[in-house]
Amino acid sequence: MQNSFAPTYYETPVTKVELSVSAIIFKYKIHLKIFLALDIFSSHINLRDKDVMSKSDPLCVLYIKEQGQNSYHEIGRTELIPNCLNPQWVKKFEVDYRFEERQLLRFHVFDWDTKSSNTKDQDSLGHVDCSLGEIMSCQGSQYKKPLSIGGTLIISGEEVAGSNEIVTLNVSANNLDKKKFFGKSDPFLVLSRSLQDNAFIAVHKTEVIKKNLNPNWKPIVIPVRTLCGGDEDRPIKFECFHWKANGSHSLIGVFQTNLKTFKEGSGSQNVYTFINPKKQKKSGYIGSGKFILNSCSMHVEPTFLEYIKGGLELHFTVAVDFTASNGDPQRPNSLHYIQQGCDNQYSLAIKSVGEIIQDYDTDKMFPALGFGAQIPPDMLISHEFFLNGSTDNPYCQGLEGVLNAYNHSLHNVRLYGPTNFSPVIRHVSRFAQAFQDGSSYFILLIITDGIITDLNETKKTLVEVSRLPISIIIVGVGNEDFSAMQLLDGDEKRLSYEGRYAERDIVQFVEFRRHMSGGSSCNSKTLLAKDVLAEVPTQTYFKIRLEDYHILFLKA
Repeated sequence: MQNSFAPTYYETPVTKVELSVSAIIFKYKIHLKIFLALDIFSSHINLRDKDVMSKSDPLCVLYIKEQGQNSYHEIGRTELIPNCLNPQWVKKFEVDYRFEERQLLRFHVFDWDTKSSNTKDQDSLGHVDCSLGEIMSCQGSQYKKPLSIGGTLIISGEEVAGSNEIVTLNVSANNLDKKKFFGKSDPFLVLSRSLQDNAFIAVHKTEVIKKNLNPNWKPIVIPVRTLCGGDEDRPIKFECFHWKANGSHSLIGVFQTNLKTFKEGSGSQNVYTFINPKKQKKSGYIGSGKFILNSCSMHVEPTFLEYIKGGLELHFTVAVDFTASNGDPQRPNSLHYIQQGCDNQYSLAIKSVGEIIQDYDTDKMFPALGFGAQIPPDMLISHEFFLNGSTDNPYCQGLEGVLNAYNHSLHNVRLYGPTNFSPVIRHVSRFAQAFQDGSSYFILLIITDGIITDLNETKKTLVEVSRLPISIIIVGVGNEDFSAMQLLDGDEKRLSYEGRYAERDIVQFVEFRRHMSGGSSCNSKTLLAKDVLAEVPTQTYFKIRLEDYHILFLKA
């Protein structure tokens, strides 16, 4: 058997998670619709009593501030529980969770003693501000934070079953039609699910099996929601094609079924006849071969967020371009020029990614690298120096430390060149090499203004490190032609070097200028973060799944 073209891979499974908030304050659950669904319900312990003659009447209001917004807006309110310092709220809220955004939550508890619906008319019992990322990154433990005027908020997340079911189909075929005059067919399958308008959309392709009329394909592994949208009665179409090198594959036959029938397992009910519509009306036509379901099994796989909660840590490194093409940092037309109180494109890019990743990194120590400059004391060219000026320690304390180190380098190095990426990629890959047990995943942000000068060496390096737990985000600043950078991003074409292919897509390239928003740095930062971080959960998920690390999280 040969795999003549790459089969399609399914997207990262969506997860539903219960977020329980409890303890010295309250218990929550939240329903997240996009990547997860969290039910928020609350219990509260040891609330401060605001009523003189009786106990407080607590009610909790949940607010959210999406990235790019200037203020919080209310999501919903729990019910009021009279005369209680240890309430058990049952009201649920719904919140959309997006990894690529920093979503700030505020849990505000009030002593609700008036008939007014306005929170300004009520006594505050305290509030807690946190990001959704902070809550979800707690690795199997509880997130704890004190209320502003006493007490402690404890939040924990739990899986809501049924959101990440995977189906595995073992299938084969017998007596397929010959599509070659002097040989056998080269069959492959295309699976499609039906839409509301009765049209079909392809969701999976198998490998091609050369010269075989009785093929036995590799197991088809696909999320239930991808295969049938979670509806087991929804029609699924199986098409069998004969592969042709020019892309004009010829249909052997087609049939329809559904997951509900497949779950009955092997047997006569799951043997189907491939029908070719062009031959159907011909006299004596009995079909173009048989499809056999050998087995159908279901299981639940961990999602990206379960990996995070199960102990996976994200490690963030930034690498900054200090080549002379950026311009003199002292001049306003330089990309490195920093006007007092304002960010340049480099610092905005650092913030856009760093503010989100920092919530998933427990020690908040971030390596910050530079390349393409002459560095003191000998002013030798370096493509792997530390922004903080140290010769042996690249780490900076928090995002603020990274920005301070960036400013330090602007005043101490001499911009030079060329633009070489491979040294900083290899720097991070050495750390990734040491953590291949599924406990860590590394994210390298490269910010550059120019055309890469070591393209072949970088391609070679990327192919080599694609087997490691690493993702690389490249942000192009300024107005250069970045078309060569698209070669590194494997979205359209799988990256290769001298005949060797990358094991997976680990690069995301984005042009900063495409995210400029009318001079608003806040909006630009939000748009950039959405774009550059959107692929990280999928890249992380497939690396863990590729190495079978997901078994560790299932056992956790």
